[in-house]
Amino acid sequence: MALNQLKLSDGRRLEYFDSGPDRRYTVIAHHGTPGAGVPMSYELANAAELGVRLIFPTRPGYASSSTDPGRSVASVASDIKELLDYLEIATCACYGTSGGGPHALACGALLPDRVVAVASLSGVGAYGQDDLDFFEGMGDDNLDEFGLALQGADNLSQYLNEAREAMVAADVDSIIATMATLLTPVDVAAIRHLGKEIVDDFDHALSNGIDGWLDDDLAFVKPWGFELDAMTTPVQIWQGDQDLMVPVQHSSWLANHIHSSELLRLPDEGHLSTPLHNSTKILSWLKGHLRDNL
Repeated sequence: MALNQLKLSDGRRLEYFDSGPDRRYTVIAHHGTPGAGVPMSYELANAAELGVRLIFPTRPGYASSSTDPGRSVASVASDIKELLDYLEIATCACYGTSGGGPHALACGALLPDRVVAVASLSGVGAYGQDDLDFFEGMGDDNLDEFGLALQGADNLSQYLNEAREAMVAADVDSIIATMATLLTPVDVAAIRHLGKEIVDDFDHALSNGIDGWLDDDLAFVKPWGFELDAMTTPVQIWQGDQDLMVPVQHSSWLANHIHSSELLRLPDEGHLSTPLHNSTKILSWLKGHLRDNL
C-alpha cells in the first residue's frame, strides 16, 4: 500500500494514505493509539463501495511522521488544514477510532468551515473532569498506562518501550495475550477477524519507536486545547457497552458536552468490534453531510 509524505510549513513530515482522487466526498480518518494511517481492508472496501475518498494521516511520532514534542490534541487541526490545502480539498468529514476520537473532534471544533461532520468511535473522554470518572471500568493495562502518563514522560517511556517490544514481535495470538485485560470476547473475535492487518498496523506505527504513542498518552491527560461545549459541527458518538479500553461513561460524557451530538450505544459491541461492524453506517452518515454541503 503506497503511503505519501507531505512536508509541513514547520519542516515536519506528515505521512498519509490517500485513496483519491475524487474531492467531493472526502473523509479524514484518525487512527487509534498506538496506530498509523494505514486503513484496514474493510474500511477501504466500504469507502470504495460508497464512493468515499478516504485519507488516513499518521499522527506525529508514529511511523515516518516527524515528532511534534509537547503537542496537544488540538495540534492535529493545523496539520489537517495544511493537508487539505495541499490536496485542494475544500470540505471533508472526519472520524476517529479510540485515541483518534479526540483528534477527529478537534478538527470539527477548530476547522468548522472545513469539517462538516465528525464521528467518534470508542473515543476517549477528557481527563480531570468533575463529571467523568476517567478510570472506572478500564482494563488493568490501560489503568497502568494512563497512571504512568500522569507521572510524566520518563516513567511512561519505560513502560511503552517494554510494550513496544512485545507488540512488534507479536502474532495474533500473542497480541490477544498481551492485551488480555482489555479484551472481552467480542473484541478477541474482532482481532482474529482482522488477523495480520492488526499486526502489520502495530509494526508500522511503532517502526521508529514510541514517540507517537508517548505524545498521544500525554496529550490525553492534559487540556485538549478546545472546548467541546462550543462545538456546532454535527457529531455521532458510537460506543460499545462491552468496551474495557474506553468504557461507556467516556462516550456518555462526550455526548453530555457536545450539544450537536447523537450517542449510539451498542450493547453487544466492544472497542474494536464497534468500528469493524458499523463502518458502512458511519461512512454513509458522514457522506450524507458531505452531500448536503456540496
